[in-house]
Amino acid sequence: MSIAIDIERLMARLERLGQIGALPGGGVKRLALSPEDAEGRALVMRWMRELGLEITTDVIGNCWGIRAGEEDGPPVVMGSHIDTVATGGLYDGSLGVLAGLEVIEALNAAGARTRRPVAVAFFTNEEGARFAPDMMGSGVAQGALPLDEMLEVEGIDGVRLRDALAAIDAAGRAPVGALKPHSYLELHIEQGPVLETEELQIGVVTGVQGISWTEITVTGASAHAGTTPMALRHDAGAVAARISVEAQQIAADHGPPQVATVGRMRVSPDLVNVVPQEAVMTVDLRHTDEATLQKAETRLWRAAQDFARAGGCAITRRTLARFEPVEFDPALVDSVEAAAHARGLGHRRMPSGAGHDAQMFAPNCPSAMIFVPSQDGVSHNIHEYTAPSDIAGGAQVLMDVVCQQAELQNAPEFQTIETGQLP
Repeated sequence: MSIAIDIERLMARLERLGQIGALPGGGVKRLALSPEDAEGRALVMRWMRELGLEITTDVIGNCWGIRAGEEDGPPVVMGSHIDTVATGGLYDGSLGVLAGLEVIEALNAAGARTRRPVAVAFFTNEEGARFAPDMMGSGVAQGALPLDEMLEVEGIDGVRLRDALAAIDAAGRAPVGALKPHSYLELHIEQGPVLETEELQIGVVTGVQGISWTEITVTGASAHAGTTPMALRHDAGAVAARISVEAQQIAADHGPPQVATVGRMRVSPDLVNVVPQEAVMTVDLRHTDEATLQKAETRLWRAAQDFARAGGCAITRRTLARFEPVEFDPALVDSVEAAAHARGLGHRRMPSGAGHDAQMFAPNCPSAMIFVPSQDGVSHNIHEYTAPSDIAGGAQVLMDVVCQQAELQNAPEFQTIETGQLP
């Protein structure tokens, strides 16, 4: 038993939401709790109301709409986020939310009944592009992050999260933890090249690798670049450069799936002919195994201290985000795989290299994710693209698993959709 999604309706919503915060040349900028985010929220909530959902917003701005089931109880939740990075694409996050709306609209159009309620949700500040850490709204909702501390976080523009919520009237009255799912499902673009390279339509996500974000500040002394001998310098920039190289070496020595990235580095006074007196940098370390991730963190910090000492500089660190690896519910993962197989969609099991809201729900309810291909592996970029045929396949798998989890009570006979028949 199954209900087919309408890919044209889903694509129209993706394109309409993508107009809010649209960038020249494609893509979108909707930083969390910005005016553009406020407009996006209003649009998605309008769609929720049009579908007859009961809408709730909690105190950190997470929002969800519930379609009633034949029985009361925890809903089967589909969710993701609608905030973006500064140069984002149309699909990251938004696909999971709007595919959830499409599932509900298709259920409504078919007059389908489910024993359990079904819900769609979007969560505040998943990206962490304006406020750190990422997955903030879902993390607070699921007890992984403290509300009071998060409300005081200062964004890259100097605005506190508390004030940003108030500025766009995003905070609701529901307490954190008000959304208690029966199960949680998230459809998302892969944001990597694996599925496309292997010519597969579905990624059956087994879990999310651990994430460690650290800000390191190196303090030295300014000096004239021409008159100060190398041996007498306290060059903060040189120390930071050595730390960056060490991060790459750690990834090489540990091998896959270890990754390491120095994403931001700022030196001051940032002049051509002045030895830097300060360098502030970020290091992003990720691994699927917690023990290995801890070893990488320890090695990096010890090396950083050694480099600073050798360069005559002081060094400090600050944790921006730290999440342990997460494994998704085996039975729900099996259901995703079975749905992909039944639809004749090429698929493989794989971990997620990026963080997602689903990892916050995993400790508290059965959770799983569905990946669809990203063209050229590109994401967090205005050229981010996933073909409608791939989106259709992922959304249909989402529908099938939701119908199973929510216990569909009435539906037409199962409709087999071959890959080539997807729009």
